[in-house]
Amino acid sequence: MRIDKFLWYVRYFKTRSIATDEVKKNRVWVNDELAKPAKEVLVGDLVKVRKDQIIYTFEVLQMPKSRMGAKLVSLYIKDRTDKEQKDLLELRRSSQNYYRSKGEGRPTKRDRRDLDDFMTDFDEF
Repeated sequence: MRIDKFLWYVRYFKTRSIATDEVKKNRVWVNDELAKPAKEVLVGDLVKVRKDQIIYTFEVLQMPKSRMGAKLVSLYIKDRTDKEQKDLLELRRSSQNYYRSKGEGRPTKRDRRDLDDFMTDFDEF
């Protein structure tokens, strides 16, 4: 099975065209070799994908017949991502949530004024 199709089937990318583009941008390796979109993936291959500045690593357990639900993905791949990479991802996610909680949107004019007042207090020292 083609690597771009496989990555789409196991839900690493939302569309097949995005998966193909990522492979073309040299962000996917199969058995430590850069892959092209038509690279064949076999059971037992080790695949590395660079996504969100993290390198995800997984082993192919089975070949899917079609795109599947998220709950079934674990039947087809086994995650072998390093703990360091997972920690880095968690650090990035927590740093993004530092100022505003998810879903709060843009700061209001009042928030901006409060932030400016807070920053000017530090300029006096």
